[in-house]
Parts: sequence; C-alpha cells; structure tokens
Amino acid sequence: MRAVTMELAQFVGSAVDRGISLSRLVGDTGMLFARGDSGIVGHGVAAMIDADDAARFLAAIDHDDRTGYAIGPVAIGALDFVPGAPADLIVPAVTVGRDLSGRTLVTAIDGADADELITAASYEPPVTAGSFSIGPQVPIERYLEAVTEARDAVRRGELNKAVIARPIEVRSDHPIDVQGVLRRLEQSFASSYRYCIDGLIGASPELLVAVEGNRVRSHPLAGTAARTGDPDTDLAIARDLIASTKDQIEHRVVIESVHDTLLAYTSYLDWQPEPSIIEIANVQHLGSEVMGQLSRPRPDVIELVRALLPTPALGGHPRREALELIERVEGFDRGRYGGAVGWVDGRGNGEWAVTIRCAELSDDRYRARLVAGGGIVAGSDPERELAETQAKLQAMLSALVRP
Repeated sequence: MRAVTMELAQFVGSAVDRGISLSRLVGDTGMLFARGDSGIVGHGVAAMIDADDAARFLAAIDHDDRTGYAIGPVAIGALDFVPGAPADLIVPAVTVGRDLSGRTLVTAIDGADADELITAASYEPPVTAGSFSIGPQVPIERYLEAVTEARDAVRRGELNKAVIARPIEVRSDHPIDVQGVLRRLEQSFASSYRYCIDGLIGASPELLVAVEGNRVRSHPLAGTAARTGDPDTDLAIARDLIASTKDQIEHRVVIESVHDTLLAYTSYLDWQPEPSIIEIANVQHLGSEVMGQLSRPRPDVIELVRALLPTPALGGHPRREALELIERVEGFDRGRYGGAVGWVDGRGNGEWAVTIRCAELSDDRYRARLVAGGGIVAGSDPERELAETQAKLQAMLSALVRP
C-alpha cells in the first residue's frame, strides 16, 4: 500500500473550503473522531485490520509526506466493553486530519480520489419533521433490582463499586440523518470527543488514554450531577457533588485504578490531587487528569487501551467481581457501550475516548439504541441512580429527536 499526504487545498483544489467544519466533511457516509475544531475524518475503506496489529500494519505503508509534518495513515474504530474482545479497525481510503493550529491535511491511500470528500462537503441534511417513540429495552423494575443487588454486594464487602447501566430504544418514522445529529452534537458538546464510526455516534466527555511520543494522558470522570442552566443553582449543585462522600468514593476508585494500571508502563506519572468539576451541556462530573512519561520499550496506544478497559467508571472494582455481577443482573449485552473509540497511527500514537453518551444505529437508521449507567456504591439509592441515567440519556436523545 502507498499513501500520499498533502494540504487540503492541494488535494481538492478550491472545491472544499479549508475552514469547513469537520462534521460537514463527514457527509452521510464518512467517519469522525474530533474534539473542538481538531480531529480526523475518514472516507472509504482501504483496509480492515486487527486492532492489536494496527500500529505495525500502518508503519509498513509506504508514505509520501508532501507537507513535512503529517502523522501519516491512521486506523479508527471502537473496542468492546468486554476485556480482550476481538476488534477490527478501519484504515480509511481518504483521511482528513486537522490539528489544533488549524492545519488541514489529507492522506490518500493507493490513489483514492476526492469524490467522496467533495460530495460530503456539499451534503445538506434533509429537513425532517418526523415522529419518534422511545422505550426501555430492559424493564425499569429490573434496572432498579440490579442497582439494589449491586449496592447490597458492596455493603457486604464483595466489591467496592459496580456500574449498572440500562438501554433504551428510539424508533423513528424516517431514517436518522447522521450529519444532522453530528451538527447538533457539535453545537452542544464541542468540548467532548465527537465520533461517528460504523453506526456508532456520540459525544464522550471522557478521555480514556492518549499517547503522543513518550507522553501519556488520561482524564477519568466519575461522580455525576445534573445541570439546570442557572449559574447559581449549578454552582450549588457542584459544591454538593464535591462534598458528596458517595461521589468522592466512586471517583477515588476510578482514579486509583487508572493510575495503578498506567504506572506499570511509565517512568513518571502524576495526577491532580483533588478532582475538578467538568461541565457538559446537561450534566457535570468529577474529573481528574493523569499524565506521565512512558518507559521503554514504549507501548502503543492500543496496548494501553486494552489494559485500561473497562475502567471502574464503566465496570467497577475489583474488575472481575464487578463484571461477573454486571453479566448476571443487567439483562443485556453492552457491546461497544462502555468500551473505547478512537484512532492509532503507525508510531503507536493515538487518542481514545470512553464510549459513552452514544447511540448505535440500525443498518436502516430507523432505530437507535442508547445506554446510560452509573457507579453503584454502598450509599447509592436506586431511584436517584435512575434519575442520573435519565439525565445522561438526554444528551443523545436531544441530538437524535431535535428537528
């Protein structure tokens, strides 16, 4: 395989505005992983590759970099919630990458042309005014029972925390328009990691792990409260969240697990001593950044993703006991929810977010599955946990059903 990288203007001429939103460049069929104005868009499929072999495969591609600073071919995709589950990543035939400085580069593999990119740039979502129906895929009563069972297991000392989730289904009388959803997510959740890959679409606020050279970063979130839109009320809610023993315990379990996992791969690792409030459009979380220097031989980002999945923020702690409980009581297969979504390049660099605040679309796009959950500890109340999932589900619900 041979890849060529050049500036966007060189690749498409004047057919595409170099300042165009990445969400616009996705069109109706492309792929996206982005945060703010930077990220990656992919079109077409040059190869499907094993995630664990991705860095080696990409490094072997003959790369003609006509810019002098391109990262080269990348693979993008998602890994399941279940630890070690097989996963394939997509090497796009055409990749658009935009960095924080606004530089926009295009990498084309084996002579792929600009047709899909130009079509995507000119695509306009259809104007729709359809109807939707929303319902649980697992009965509310079963979810409440699952939360109670998890809480009681913690109280008996069998585990420190378990995350219990529940799925809902959205049915539409017209195909859900992917780019329309992406544009709404961009408007409301620009600071989150927005993604659209193989029917999986969402906006995650949580960085699982990022690798750039020898540097590694993670930004776990655990502990959630609603936002009202009123600054004074939200400030009071944030203070209560920071003061909450239940939420602080939940957060500390997650941070210690991520720290202990990454420590084995690093020569230096540090983290924020106290969590900060991370505000999303409809909720706020406790978050702590972890950062460090990787030791040699340096692991690639996929190895770290594998080591961290599933984090206690989505699974629980201890991991084995929490996963056994989840499988026994939840009543559904999580699939990609609670796993990770992101990209990797030939150097083993990459950026992966936790797969939350997402929808999985059916092949015909008439249906979407949404999942939300929360960490259950000894002080958890089932009805309050249900309310927390309802708040978390609003992010994707509004993006799907808003005209």
